[in-house]
Amino acid sequence: MKTLTKASFCRIFASVNPTYTNMENIMLTSHFSRWEMKRSGIAIKKDLCNEPDEEQWKNLQALCTNVLEPLRARYGAVIVTSGFRSRAVNALAGGVPDSQHCRGEAADLYIGSAEKALKYIEFIRRHTDFDQLIVEPRGALPENICWIHVSYTTRRANRRMFLT
Repeated sequence: MKTLTKASFCRIFASVNPTYTNMENIMLTSHFSRWEMKRSGIAIKKDLCNEPDEEQWKNLQALCTNVLEPLRARYGAVIVTSGFRSRAVNALAGGVPDSQHCRGEAADLYIGSAEKALKYIEFIRRHTDFDQLIVEPRGALPENICWIHVSYTTRRANRRMFLT
């Protein structure tokens, strides 16, 4: 008998519960969907469930509202490569154990050029109330930046930490 994995359970549950399936299409904000903020290649490859709870969804919505939407309003499409991560997904992604991704407070953004990296960093630092802004890989020159990690929290005052 085959063991039912968490991810398989999520898919089966979605197939018999139309409300669950429709939840994937719900927008957290004008331009960011639930699906976009929880999708994970690691979860798909490893057959893991990567489903935020109600509090984590609220945190993702706050992140989108306070950081990602203003960034999108200024520069157009923003590509989120990693938003919410379950603890299992986070561990496989090499995230720190207390990652804000696991609370729904962080997103990694695709950076296609040094120019875009500098624009995103400058805008987020000047115009949003962020908690952490981290250039990845750490210590990279603008032309070598692969992605930007940005977070926002409602648990305390945002620290506005900028790490390179």
